[in-house]
Amino acid sequence: MSEHDPRAPGDLARASEPSTLPVRKALSDSVYEDIKARVMDHEIAPGARVGIEALARALNVSPTPVREALARLESDGLVVKRSLSGYRATELLTRQGVEELFEMRLLLEPRAAALAARNADESQLDAIEATLEAMQALPGPTGPYVSYRDFAALDQRFHETVAEAAHRPLLADAMERLHSHLHIFRLSGVQDAGDPTVDEHERVVRAILRRRAERAAEAMAEHLTRSLERQLSRFDEQ
Repeated sequence: MSEHDPRAPGDLARASEPSTLPVRKALSDSVYEDIKARVMDHEIAPGARVGIEALARALNVSPTPVREALARLESDGLVVKRSLSGYRATELLTRQGVEELFEMRLLLEPRAAALAARNADESQLDAIEATLEAMQALPGPTGPYVSYRDFAALDQRFHETVAEAAHRPLLADAMERLHSHLHIFRLSGVQDAGDPTVDEHERVVRAILRRRAERAAEAMAEHLTRSLERQLSRFDEQ
């Protein structure tokens, strides 16, 4: 440090800290996505213990970003932390679990769609439409998680954007806490190439854009009912 530099050594150290933040965040995000893919694709089996040290070695990182990633995955509902035994991947939904999940969604999401048709401002209508258009530009959800990650994220974002447009924070929060999309995509594995999700979303969007609250609720209920039927048919095939 120059004798003419008025900053103290501590000031110089603090000044250099922000440059490391993007690097740390990029590493944290990368580790999170890697472990998430392993859970979604069952490389980490449902119910299996998730070893922090083993993952750190496999990913060639320190245990710190692994712990950060597992904390995020716990909030996603993909892992659980238990005293003495550490983290474990959550179990897959059973048939009854799927039915109960969709029972909750059918109570919440048609109402959210109706309220969005009534209450959404122009920027929220634009966001709903833009999310649908982004989904339409992607291939259907097939193959391992890395190949449909963007589609799954947009699917979740679509439902969240509709909920936000309802202007009912408690309703939106309740829907977010279900983590329904992650659980369903993790359960389903490889999806059908002709999955009609986007077409069903389009009917919801048309009703919301036209401010037709009753039709928006009906379209969302139709989408969820058909999605439930698709999930239950996979149990029947087993």
